[in-house]
Amino acid sequence: MTLIKSISGIRGTIGGKVNQGLTPVDAVKFAAAYGTWLKEQHSGKKIKVVIGRDARISGPMISDLVVSTLIGLGIDVIDLGLSTTPTVEVAVPLEQAQGGIILTASHNPKQWNALKLLNQKGEFISGADGEALLAIAAEERFDFAEVDDLGIVTKDNSYMQKHIDAILALPLVDAKAIQAANFSIVVDAVNSSGGIFVPALLRALGVTNITEMYCEPTGHFPHNPEPLPEHLTDLSDKIKELDAQLGITVDPDVDRLALVCEDGSMFGEEYTLVAVADYVLTHTPGATVSNLSSTRALRDITEDRGLIYSASAVGEVNVVAKMKETNAVIGGEGNGGIIYPELHYGRDSLVGIALFLSHLAHKKMSVSQLRDSYPKYTISKNKIELTPDIDVDQVLAFMSLNYVHEEVDTTDGVKIYIGKEWVHLRKSNTEPIIRIYSESENESKANELAERIIREIKALI
Repeated sequence: MTLIKSISGIRGTIGGKVNQGLTPVDAVKFAAAYGTWLKEQHSGKKIKVVIGRDARISGPMISDLVVSTLIGLGIDVIDLGLSTTPTVEVAVPLEQAQGGIILTASHNPKQWNALKLLNQKGEFISGADGEALLAIAAEERFDFAEVDDLGIVTKDNSYMQKHIDAILALPLVDAKAIQAANFSIVVDAVNSSGGIFVPALLRALGVTNITEMYCEPTGHFPHNPEPLPEHLTDLSDKIKELDAQLGITVDPDVDRLALVCEDGSMFGEEYTLVAVADYVLTHTPGATVSNLSSTRALRDITEDRGLIYSASAVGEVNVVAKMKETNAVIGGEGNGGIIYPELHYGRDSLVGIALFLSHLAHKKMSVSQLRDSYPKYTISKNKIELTPDIDVDQVLAFMSLNYVHEEVDTTDGVKIYIGKEWVHLRKSNTEPIIRIYSESENESKANELAERIIREIKALI
């Protein structure tokens, strides 16, 4: 059993003892802390919270517990039921709510669930807000409402259509071009809410040739739900079997988008953002942002246009903050997370699909040809284990000094740019290890760079 309390929410495995897994008691306690925090932030106001969940087996149970707890605090709840993370993010400001909760453990296996917490803008709460919330939970500083002041629940199943309508209204979403392209698409939605939302979006965009794989929202994931190449063999095989033009897959809460080419090869999670950014920048030039562990290809296509690219610390909250700071027109993370502020500041696979298909329709080329048109990089992910007595911060500081004549970014750990290559060193918050991400023009060179850095670190310690 595992329970992880962090500034961004609470996640854990279902069952076990209190404070050791995501038990009903833990779900209630954290929901009460969030509701109490909202009441403190909006003193004197009637509080409203939007709730939505993915299709996990534990979803209805956790949802009932969270909703009842908020009602007990005198908070009104708009319950979207089966939904997606970006849909709840869109709904919060439309409902003029003070917050939102998405019940999802994202790409984690089915035994996990989580409470992901939003502010009144429909964006993830900040680190400082998360710390305040954790303090409330630790102190159990809850004050529940008396009987005449209990909150009420309103169920609302209209937000899938509202979200789709908002996407269709975006100037860069070209539904006519998509319909004319007559794409044949296979969708793998890992038996979660994407199985409802993604086909509905495709039909709204004019796509009629849709093959649905694992689109029943049962919560029984047919494979590991993280959209990585090793988990997408069924999708790849089906594309080749049907001679389809594109494969689309999303994680259980639909905030990560991965694509598969017509030949069954992976488009690459890192390149989802690159392709969408290419389309957005072509029509609306502006700044771009990705996190420090994402591919250099976004920087290349941005700077080749004479535009400004910026890197943020790892984490969606940090990407959004940097996007606002630089007034970026597109941003996201290399895990397939597209953030398009014209719609909202959150990772959104649905808007990513609409923009990608618009791009593909305009390009009039195959998906693999589009992928091959971008700068070719490969990321290698490694780690080095250290003894607990080693000062990781000191090690990273020494590595930064060792490469003082190169471009070095210390926003989040140490990122060293060496020509077109880079290596990113970050310490783990939970164990004595340094995560080492490196990128070069192919896997062999990326691995060589990582091995070189590992040797230097070992020599240093």
